[in-house]
Amino acid sequence: MVRYIQTPPAAGSSAPSPIKATGRSLNWGIVSTGHIVSKVVADLQSLEDANVIAVSSRNEERARAFADEHDIEWAYDSYEAMFAEPEIEAVYIATPHGQHFEITMAALKAGKNVVCEKSLTINAAEARVLVAEAEEQDLFLMEAVWTRFTPVFARAMEILESGELGDPSWVQADLGFLAPYNPEWRLYDPAAGGGALLDLAVYPLTWAIGAMGFPTSVQASGDLNEDGVDIQTAITLGYSGVRHAQLMVSLTSSPTKEARVACTEGWLGTNAPLHNPTKLFIHPLNGPARTEVFEPVGENYTYEFREATRCIQAELNESPTMPWEHSVNTMAIFDGIRHQLGIRYPNDSYVA
Repeated sequence: MVRYIQTPPAAGSSAPSPIKATGRSLNWGIVSTGHIVSKVVADLQSLEDANVIAVSSRNEERARAFADEHDIEWAYDSYEAMFAEPEIEAVYIATPHGQHFEITMAALKAGKNVVCEKSLTINAAEARVLVAEAEEQDLFLMEAVWTRFTPVFARAMEILESGELGDPSWVQADLGFLAPYNPEWRLYDPAAGGGALLDLAVYPLTWAIGAMGFPTSVQASGDLNEDGVDIQTAITLGYSGVRHAQLMVSLTSSPTKEARVACTEGWLGTNAPLHNPTKLFIHPLNGPARTEVFEPVGENYTYEFREATRCIQAELNESPTMPWEHSVNTMAIFDGIRHQLGIRYPNDSYVA
């Protein structure tokens, strides 16, 4: 079983707030001004030791408007120009998947610590190159899989590790939403890494990895649209012993969006959505069922940025909660699934 090193506070806990400073303040730059970035930046700005001082966009007017809205001092019309600013120590990258490798590599070469949105890259080859570069440059690099840092996930891992529910033997998790077709939308653009797999599957997979580790076998079936991206994918993970995981991601329907881990002496599950749950349901066979509720801190992105900030302050290159090996292994799983389904992206033809 994988154990994640993390201690977020539960509701009513006396544990330190994730907003409180853990060391010296860091100056951050943001790459992208997309809709979700506004929520993420607000959580980053809530940290006492985080100063968001710059934002970049391909459109200078958009960058300036975003900067004004979020009280950010500097706005740039390119990430290259922003990376040239020596006062920026760390950057958060939230562009479409297909751009992650190029922009993260540029950031590392410019001497910046990096938190990059999932999926870290398009494929495992790109991920290995970025990890090698971060190691060579002695810089911090972390994939922003926010689920791993949330209080509910941390508490679930603690319960599974305790043995209260016995040994995990089966994980079921699904995530999806109805995404109307638009060939210009990143979700349907092969160059952007479009499709349900790279956009959604890391979250159900996180619950399977957390409960049972990385699988020994992966089987997938799914449907591709006319652009060659997957619109619905079913994944079955195999493990040694009597252990399996069944995961589903979809752009064509709205499923339960919940995760459930069945064990030999009970089960636990989440409310929706599984990537940012607020409730954990625990059902031991030989004891009363209970529900643990966790109040979110902002949008709950705070926890991943607290971890990144703490690691940079401690001069760590990778987070023990989201280690490089896990990002590379996850991309390798996705590579295998794409091979089974016949999905190819332009990034697959090169790593530069």
